[in-house]
Amino acid sequence: MKITNGKILIFFGVIHPLLGISPFAFGKQFYDFASKYFFKISEGLLEFPLFQGQMNYENFSAFWFFYFGLLLIPLGILLNFIESQTKSIPKQFVWSYLIIVLVGVYMFPFSGMTIFMLPHSLYMLNQKWGKTKNI
Repeated sequence: MKITNGKILIFFGVIHPLLGISPFAFGKQFYDFASKYFFKISEGLLEFPLFQGQMNYENFSAFWFFYFGLLLIPLGILLNFIESQTKSIPKQFVWSYLIIVLVGVYMFPFSGMTIFMLPHSLYMLNQKWGKTKNI
């Protein structure tokens, strides 16, 4: 089986939510979400300080951590399809991905963005310049 960049993103997309619901990350928050049947896990805009609300940052982080992983899955499927059809990744995608990852690395220096996604984005950039073939 050939490992493509799309499959790597799908892998990241599957692992991210699984880690998110684990007791090592946001298990407590997801237990609380499940007790509400995943309905109305926050007050939405009413939690924003702009509206004199008090934001629950743990729930907010848990949701976005989980949701980001889910967003990576269709992106990985699309990238895998493009790679299988054209044998190449569009340069605009590589640069966009690298920029998004660099923003994530800046915001969360010790995270999966730095440890996993930054090397992957640099690998994709290296591939685009033709110095490395697919795995």
